[in-house]
Amino acid sequence: MADFWIILTGTLAAASCGILGCFLILRRMALVGDAISHSVLPGIAFAFLLSDSRDSVFMLAGAAVFGLITVFLIQFLQRGGLQADASIGIVFTALFAFGVILISRNASHIDLDLDCVLFGEIAYVQWDTWILNGYDLGPSAVWMLGGTLLLIVLCVGLFYKQFKLCAFDPALALACGIPVALFHYLLMGLVSVSTVASFESVGAILVVGMLIIPAATAYLLTDRLSVMLLYSVVAGAVSSAGGYYAAVWLDSSIAGAMIVTAGILFLLAFIFSPLHGVAARYLKRRRLKSAAA
Repeated sequence: MADFWIILTGTLAAASCGILGCFLILRRMALVGDAISHSVLPGIAFAFLLSDSRDSVFMLAGAAVFGLITVFLIQFLQRGGLQADASIGIVFTALFAFGVILISRNASHIDLDLDCVLFGEIAYVQWDTWILNGYDLGPSAVWMLGGTLLLIVLCVGLFYKQFKLCAFDPALALACGIPVALFHYLLMGLVSVSTVASFESVGAILVVGMLIIPAATAYLLTDRLSVMLLYSVVAGAVSSAGGYYAAVWLDSSIAGAMIVTAGILFLLAFIFSPLHGVAARYLKRRRLKSAAA
């Protein structure tokens, strides 16, 4: 049963991150997801300090706020003339360091440590269960990540056309009367919520990897956004299951094995994708040369 809960937790985290990762990649903002996953740390720390509780609701609220602050600061620096990569690097390292200071400074007063926040261990999810009226409802991480995935699916489903147009052509979306800035910050808020919902149970490494790699794999396999979203979820689920069994076989980190498996899937897509793969491009060049000869 432990195998089932671990794979399910990894799959839920991968699905949440994979859906959002598709929009981040299409908008060329993959590193913003990485930045948010680190810069929400001060929000988590402030939530603990103000509430004196490890309640997930406070953590989500604090992380979402600092996720939006991160995006605002990055855009503010870009409008000031700084390059995008430099803006991202400055903001996320500064906020991440600020969060580390807050946690280390108050570690003796609250039940919070960097290992808990940043390097959550997915192998332990089955022991942290949600008890309601004396009934064991299963791991709390599954409920948290399941609720997060449901929220993401609802938001994307309700505003699919708006998210799609904003991702491919923000200028056209603005001309059509779509509030581009609103949907931009909504996307970043969902990234923040997904990140912190996954932190304690699966760890930062898995969150960052699943935000980018499954979506990048799906990007190589199709030119349709709806299919890309589906492929990213499937790639995340396969990475979670395959990575878990690889970790058991190798007796290694489960989160690390899941990300390595996702990387292998990306490499296979990069080489053998019928649309954008290296092999397909090579064969196309060979055919063109043969036709020209």
